[in-house]
Amino acid sequence: MTYREALEELETILRALETDAVDVDDLTLRVERSAELIRLCRHKLRHAETSLDRVFDSLDEDEQEPEADAEEDAADGDADPEDEADDEELPGGPGRPSGPSWLR
Repeated sequence: MTYREALEELETILRALETDAVDVDDLTLRVERSAELIRLCRHKLRHAETSLDRVFDSLDEDEQEPEADAEEDAADGDADPEDEADDEELPGGPGRPSGPSWLR
């Protein structure tokens, strides 16, 4: 049973409880069935959440890999000489404030 089907059945049970004069035996069966459907829906939602978390975690890992590669290059001494020259031109380094004007 899909999530949508379970939800539709729950809505049908709710409408029947709101509009019909339900005897006690039928009420008990409907409440028990509702509980089963709610458990099923919760299970499906948790499963979907777990799957989405895995997808987003893998995306985060993909974004972090280029940073790790840059750090490895720097550690290996493979830094681009042009980058080093840029660092020397800007007292604070790339993207950093240049410091107080009286030091320039």
